[in-house]
Amino acid sequence: MKTFMIYLQALIMIIGSLPKLRQVKKLPNTPYPEKVQQVFKTPAQISKKVISKTKSTVTVTGLERIPDGPVLFVANHQGLFDILLLLGYLDKPVGFIAKKEIEKFPIINSWMKELKCVFIDRSNRRAALQVIDDGINSLKSGQSMVIFPEGTRGNGREIETFKPGSLRLGTRAEVPIVPLAIDGTYDVFEKNNKRFKPSNITLTVADPIYPAEYKEMKHNQLAAKLEQVITEIVTTNSN
Repeated sequence: MKTFMIYLQALIMIIGSLPKLRQVKKLPNTPYPEKVQQVFKTPAQISKKVISKTKSTVTVTGLERIPDGPVLFVANHQGLFDILLLLGYLDKPVGFIAKKEIEKFPIINSWMKELKCVFIDRSNRRAALQVIDDGINSLKSGQSMVIFPEGTRGNGREIETFKPGSLRLGTRAEVPIVPLAIDGTYDVFEKNNKRFKPSNITLTVADPIYPAEYKEMKHNQLAAKLEQVITEIVTTNSN
């Protein structure tokens, strides 16, 4: 019953966001970050409310490390609640590289488009390359982006090997790359056979890697460094 009620409450909040969605669609296309700040408020509020309905606690550290201006956030991927966590608690408007399938969800897909998210069809290599270009353009225009370089959700705290391809968003746009360590979101949903249970969620912002540092690195070296940083934080938090 609890799981059903959380789904129902989330659905009501999403449907209830329609008036706000209509308003933001009418906003003029002002330069970043003016419009995106207004667009971001409603998804951030809804994300926090949904997480609160699970009775989970959220601890965030390191927000002061986030540079001003657009950045590429690189995070591990534990579960469904990762995106809600980042929308609600990262304290910076972000877009995501999302699966093409999410475009099928009404209202949600419209909000994501307003946040300059880009949708990737992994079965179509040419389309996937276009997504990288779209993400780079978003970063250059001032929109921060989030990628999950594991390419899929991990199994609990186990972190899969980071794939280097998506890091080109950051290196080609020449923006700071910020590692994010997520822990506890798997316990909210996936661990319990997709039934909601409270969890102690942590979001840790690690030190940024600036272009001056990564320009001398190959993409696979950069991916390995980011994976190591995030793995060490998750391992420390779990002990």
